[in-house]
Amino acid sequence: MTDERERLSWDDFGVATRDISRAILADGFHPEVVVAIARGGLLPGGAIAYGLGVKNCGALNVEFYTGVGTVLDAPEVLPPALDLSYLEGRRVLLVDDVADSGRTLDLAVKLLDRHGAEARSAVIYTKPTTVVTPDYSWKDTTLWIEFPWSHLGSVAEEDAA
Repeated sequence: MTDERERLSWDDFGVATRDISRAILADGFHPEVVVAIARGGLLPGGAIAYGLGVKNCGALNVEFYTGVGTVLDAPEVLPPALDLSYLEGRRVLLVDDVADSGRTLDLAVKLLDRHGAEARSAVIYTKPTTVVTPDYSWKDTTLWIEFPWSHLGSVAEEDAA
């Protein structure tokens, strides 16, 4: 087994989110709302919203990964709830950090579709194991990804050690 990992630097993060923003606009999609999947999609969602010039942002809290390589049986939407009724009839860009299994992204896209949003999805990374292909992605990888905002773990975990 290899310990090789995909490492995203802060500089690459800036390049990735600008590239994704350009691809979305070049595709003719002009979202009215950016919805980030918390937590991994919060930073990419904010950066892409800036790149697109979209000020209307929200977050959908979904838990699936509980640790490195450990997941729940199925992704779950957690409180606080996003006002889904507001999204009806609006162009919405759903953003996450990675489409790994794709189950979180699939849950979120279906949820927005059921509430009448014209939803498209964007991620920084796509893995070949995903069950749903995002509309926009910066890079494909098969490796475990180290994101600059999470690879060190939480300070709470650090203090507990």
